[in-house]
Amino acid sequence: MADVCYIENSVMADVMSKCGDLNPPVPGTLVEGTVILIAKNKVLVDLGGLATGLITGQEAYDSLGTMKDLKPGDGIFAYVLDEENDDGLVVLSLRKASQEKTWTKFNDSYENNKPITVTANEANKGGLLLNIDGIKGFIPVSQLAPLHYPRVDGADSNEILSRLQKLIGIPLSVRILNLDREGGKLILSEKAAEQDNRDSALGGLNIGDRVNGKISGVVKFGIFVTFGGLEGLVHISEIAWGHVKDPNDYGKLGDSVEVLVIGKDKDKISLSMKRLMPDPWVEATKKYQVGTKVKGKISRITPFGAFMKLEDDINGLIHVTEIGEDVDDPNNVLKVGEEVEATVIAIDPEDHRVGLSLKKDAKPVDLKVEKEEKEKSKKSKEKDEEETAEAEVEDKEGDAAE
Repeated sequence: MADVCYIENSVMADVMSKCGDLNPPVPGTLVEGTVILIAKNKVLVDLGGLATGLITGQEAYDSLGTMKDLKPGDGIFAYVLDEENDDGLVVLSLRKASQEKTWTKFNDSYENNKPITVTANEANKGGLLLNIDGIKGFIPVSQLAPLHYPRVDGADSNEILSRLQKLIGIPLSVRILNLDREGGKLILSEKAAEQDNRDSALGGLNIGDRVNGKISGVVKFGIFVTFGGLEGLVHISEIAWGHVKDPNDYGKLGDSVEVLVIGKDKDKISLSMKRLMPDPWVEATKKYQVGTKVKGKISRITPFGAFMKLEDDINGLIHVTEIGEDVDDPNNVLKVGEEVEATVIAIDPEDHRVGLSLKKDAKPVDLKVEKEEKEKSKKSKEKDEEETAEAEVEDKEGDAAE
């Protein structure tokens, strides 16, 4: 009988040694177990023969969709919410377990400045909102990459919101600017995630390069184009050789377009569409000689004169002083659409200007001299304004000192 007891004690000791410390699950930790039962919104988990865990309600659903493919016999990791409920079961959470893994990923990304991929599930006028296993993320509008930045005339908040809503559900590569574990919040930046690629692309970009891109914004002063992680502006004056009234007539959001790089100042890139087309002013210098008579329709009237259309991309200016004697308002003499005959009195192919006159005794005008005089007047005015501003600052500093 003694021998039997000895054998039983040996077996028990062996089992105990293999089991190690039989510590109960501790709230706030991750445990590994095996699924033994799946019912509606309820999962029972065997925790190594020590206890049975229960996952129920919203705690059974995580961002990875674990419940979708779960079946009895599968091994899973779960977060311990409570060591025992009224039924003696350990209360577990798949959602919190996923959240812990997500926080680990976010911490690693934040500390090592590595990009991560996220998708927004909501938008407001200030940016994009995310919710990953209860962790809230925010991408401010200012931190969106050029391709996604909502360029809107007049900063129309409703139009901005409409543009942002189109980004919901689209995977975005971002970097974490700020991580608040205690508050469960993140501030993210798509622009920062692209910075390295942008710097590299910017370094390889040269003035004179022809590039293909997509229109990322159309505003009253020009067209924005993105290409190779970069974004540049085609100013309204670089869209076409003729007068451009509305940039929207030359492209819409998402259109493919070829542009020429004409300027690069730090991260500001200037582009041109018109310089990829033949310059009509080259032929104009041969065609419109000073002293020749030309016919055309008035295309636009301004306080300083009227523009007459000579060709599709060429307009001549009839200055108010060349319309007639003592003319204060061109609208009193001319109308848009009216056909008139004028005399060419000046041509400047460099500045793309043709001067016209309706006077019978029209005399040639030197546009270069006129330009120089305007430049001198502009510089003199700027100097006067600068001196006035400095005087005002000195007066304010004196008042403050007193």
